Amino acid sequence: MVNLTPKKIEEILEDRFRDDGFLNLSNLPHPTEFKDMQKATNRIVEAIKNREKIILIGDYDVDGVISTTIIRLFFSEVGLPLDWLIPNRFRDGYGLSTTIIPRIVNYDLAITVDNGISAVEASKLCKRYDIDLIITDHHLLPKELPIAYAIVDQKQPDCNFPYSEVCGAQIAWYLIASLNKTLKSSVDIKSYLGLVSIAIIADMMPLKHINRAMVNSGLKILNSSTLSAIKSFKNRLNKTSLNAEDIAFQIAPVLNSAGRMEDASYAVDFLMSRNIYEANSKLEILIEFNNQRKAIEQKITDEALEKVNPKDKVIVVNGENWHEGVIGIVSARVARVHKKPTIILTKSENGDLKGSGRSFLTCNLFEITNESRELLTKFGGHHSAIGLSLPYKNLDRFKRELQLNYMAKGYNENIIDPDILGELEFRYIDFRFIEMMKRYEPYGQGNSRPKFITKDVIIEDVATMGKDGEHKRFIFFKDGIRLKGVLFKTQENFFINSCVEIIYTINENIFNNRVTIQLMIEEISK
Repeated sequence: MVNLTPKKIEEILEDRFRDDGFLNLSNLPHPTEFKDMQKATNRIVEAIKNREKIILIGDYDVDGVISTTIIRLFFSEVGLPLDWLIPNRFRDGYGLSTTIIPRIVNYDLAITVDNGISAVEASKLCKRYDIDLIITDHHLLPKELPIAYAIVDQKQPDCNFPYSEVCGAQIAWYLIASLNKTLKSSVDIKSYLGLVSIAIIADMMPLKHINRAMVNSGLKILNSSTLSAIKSFKNRLNKTSLNAEDIAFQIAPVLNSAGRMEDASYAVDFLMSRNIYEANSKLEILIEFNNQRKAIEQKITDEALEKVNPKDKVIVVNGENWHEGVIGIVSARVARVHKKPTIILTKSENGDLKGSGRSFLTCNLFEITNESRELLTKFGGHHSAIGLSLPYKNLDRFKRELQLNYMAKGYNENIIDPDILGELEFRYIDFRFIEMMKRYEPYGQGNSRPKFITKDVIIEDVATMGKDGEHKRFIFFKDGIRLKGVLFKTQENFFINSCVEIIYTINENIFNNRVTIQLMIEEISK
């Protein structure tokens, strides 16, 4: 393990951007670099001029909610009508599915955002009912593409857009930029980047190249935003400015909770709030959804952990009547506990198993699951997160094959977390060190916040915190230096004066206008 100094850490962080550099908005590719973007734009403009009926179809996660919102806001700003719907996770399933076609048969043009690339059967029904279909999506392509007037997806092999890892809201933003130009409107497209930055972070896009540029600009726009929903969020968090961590750990879960627990339209309605009073009222509804989500998630996590076979390389756990809106989060929590890729499944109404998976460290969960795709009825996702369904009779074979697929790819359970840069002594941790780290923000997927190890640390004090005592705060001591630390979601007991090794990230804690250094503990071991 490397012994670190601030200079060495800065060299490591600088090296992350060697290929892309530090881009800004002037480096953004033109919308026409997307295959079919101009074709899609021209068809939408034609529909507007001919007063055709247009329906927008979104998705129930944060990316889909933001994508839907920015298209709606743009149409509203240019004074054009636009109907919309987001399929309900429980009644309709994901995206443009055959179940929602009866609700759109009277429309001339359907536009998807953050979904549609796998909607083969639904696209055939659209053709049957003479509905022109424009798909904007960012997910991996299936073997058979849907039938559509235009498909805008950067993962198409003949697409010239230079970045493959962008989210649905970024493509939706490019679409309104293209519409703005073709319609000769004067909408400030840049002002929409505040919302787009939420989607980039929530959908775990790598915070490099244009994603970093859009998030950096977007955070500045968010912090001066006149949107009532954003003002309401800041008031609720008691913050004058928002950063990437606020979005990842505070805002995104609340927006996501509507689609997980009830219906994503609540989140869209909140973001479209016309004044602060309306926004505050709608935010309370979302927070209640999120509280429900937390309680159900904890219960299912406890049950799932009891069912884990610790010998498995890839954990697969199934249960009865587990809430399908939270099993993705449960899979992430079980993966963190056992340090292994995890898939959580629950029985659906038709008796099949439906679930979500989250990877761990370097394992490409999409790749190893895709090797057994013939056992699945539905499958989609990316490197670190998947959704799937399969007949119950295929479960045992699926479990066996996953273990073999994992080993065939040469993954190693004992791999050291690549986000850990090395060993760091307390004497280097000061506000100058934090200022250096800030230069490489925002941290997130693809530009992870650095983790450090410090050995031979004394626990000088430990106390529980949180409503149910589920978190712990510490005072750590080494070489004459004391630092405060926090460990979330733990029932483990720690003892004063014990000597431990800690793995952690570093942040600033602001409380009552006083700024202190705080270690965000990931693991404590003897």
